[in-house]
Amino acid sequence: MLIPKSYASCEQTIKGSRFLSELFPISSQAEVREKIKSQKQKYADSTHVCHAFICGKNAELMGMSDDGEPGGTAGRPMLDVLKGSGATNLLVTITRWFGGTLLGTGGLVHAYGDGVKNVLAECDFEELVEKCVFDLKCDYQQYQVVKKIFESFTLYDLSEDFGELISISGQIAEKDFESLKQTVFDSTNGKITVNVNHNF
Repeated sequence: MLIPKSYASCEQTIKGSRFLSELFPISSQAEVREKIKSQKQKYADSTHVCHAFICGKNAELMGMSDDGEPGGTAGRPMLDVLKGSGATNLLVTITRWFGGTLLGTGGLVHAYGDGVKNVLAECDFEELVEKCVFDLKCDYQQYQVVKKIFESFTLYDLSEDFGELISISGQIAEKDFESLKQTVFDSTNGKITVNVNHNF
C-alpha cells in the first residue's frame, strides 16, 4: 500500500467550468469530515465540492459524495480511480465552479475521474510502513554508542531531550524494533532498554 507524502493540487477548465482537484494525506474519518467542512467554507463561492477518500492500512474505510452533482457522476468515478491507485490514507476533493455549459453525465464522469488521475500524478507517494513509537534514556557516554547504532536503522521523527540523562524518542518500522532493542541492549551491556510506547 502507498500513502501520499504531501498535499497536491491541479486544475482543469472544461467548457467554461473550472475544476480544482486537491489531494490531502489523512489518517481518519474524523479528519476527512473536518477537511470537507473547511473546503466548503473556503470555496463558498463554488457550485460543488465533491470528494472521495480511502483510509486504513488495508484501505478498509472509504467514502464519497456527489455534493449536488447528478447521482453517480462525481463521487463514484472519483472513488473508482482511487481504488485502482493502490494508495490509502488520502482524500481528494474536486471543487467545481460552473461555467454555464452543461457537461452531461458522461462529461461529468470524465471530468471528475480525470481530475483524480491528474492530481494523483502530481503527488509523491511512499510505502505504508507499520511503525511503533519507542523511547530510551541514556547518559552522555552511552549516547555516542546509541547514536552510532541509530545510523544503521531507518528512524522517523527522532527527538532528543538533553537533561541529566538524555531522553530519546522516535518511530521505527515494527519489523525492525526487536533488532534495534537487541542491538542497543547488547552494545551497552544491558544498561539501556529501548521501550515501545504504542502502535499508532
